[in-house]
Amino acid sequence: MKILVCISKSPDTTSKIAFTDGNSKFDENGVQYIVNPYDEWFALVRALELKESKGGSVSIITVGSAADEAVMRKALAIGADEAIRIDTEPVDAYYVSMQIAEYAKANGFDMVLTGKETINYNGSQVGGMIAEGMDLPFISLASKLDVAGNTATLETEIIGGLQTVEVELPVVISCAKGMAEQRIPNMRGIMAARTKPLNVVPAADVAKLTTFESYSLPEAKSAVKMIDPENMDELVTLLHNEAKVI
Repeated sequence: MKILVCISKSPDTTSKIAFTDGNSKFDENGVQYIVNPYDEWFALVRALELKESKGGSVSIITVGSAADEAVMRKALAIGADEAIRIDTEPVDAYYVSMQIAEYAKANGFDMVLTGKETINYNGSQVGGMIAEGMDLPFISLASKLDVAGNTATLETEIIGGLQTVEVELPVVISCAKGMAEQRIPNMRGIMAARTKPLNVVPAADVAKLTTFESYSLPEAKSAVKMIDPENMDELVTLLHNEAKVI
């Protein structure tokens, strides 16, 4: 089985976020990047589990610059066999998706896995767009994945329960919580990652459909108001007029 896992970088949650150029660009100074957790913990680890039980190979792919290669080496240390970097800036979800779709179509993968979304943009768009670009079925937000022969059986959460889906390979799948458990790279994996192939390929001729006009930080949290527990009238007034929850 030949599996392609889409990897993106995200700022560590402890990073201080700021913007430059009139709030039109993300300021990367001092930001520590990590592998997007949904890509790493769910998509990549489940791909590795399938390889270990059924054989095959796991490749990771990202769209970005040479600065992303440290994050890619982390994914290689977890157990991926090779890495592919499409050498272009990831300007929007469509552009990224079509770059990956073009590579995947040319290299005959049985499955393309993504995390359900990135923790910095929360768009949840890339998986579906890759499937459209490859003309393949797409299963979103899968929490369980098993493969028997040429058939994948998946489980997804729906309102009030679970839904079981069967689909013939090849397929594109976005992976959600429950798909796998996090793996920590060991020293052997870290050392092996240094020599695993990291292939850089040129970008495909794909249109860039959107641009980011501006960013803004959320409003600062207001101070906590302490209400005397004996003064319920004041509490009700504040909940009605300020919080507007009643």
